[in-house]
Amino acid sequence: HARQNMITEEHRASVEKYISGIISGKKSKPLAIYCNPDHCHILIGLHPEVAISDMARDIKANSTKWINENRLTKFRFQWQAGFGAFTYGRSQLDMVVKYIRNQPEHHRKKTFREEYLEFLDKFEIKYIN
Repeated sequence: HARQNMITEEHRASVEKYISGIISGKKSKPLAIYCNPDHCHILIGLHPEVAISDMARDIKANSTKWINENRLTKFRFQWQAGFGAFTYGRSQLDMVVKYIRNQPEHHRKKTFREEYLEFLDKFEIKYIN
């Protein structure tokens, strides 16, 4: 499926707030979040008992249901399959928070695909291009 710009600026803050609530409800801490029109960046202080795959599944399923129930998008909303998760040390948190908060500026220069491939390279993750 093609990536579509479905999260409008008008609804961005409420989607971010809802996702933050999902994270808090799973014993974890939302540290930074920014929902771009076609993807979200979320920095989470993940509780040790919570698997990242469960967190991603719950964020996607619950926010999809909420977005559709509240008709925040013109068409039926659904996240794409899959997610990327990267770990950072405490000393890197300020840098990551700044990166997430600076998303609008960042995406004037790079597409989601360019950004994601850059992450994969940075973390030395092999992929087929």
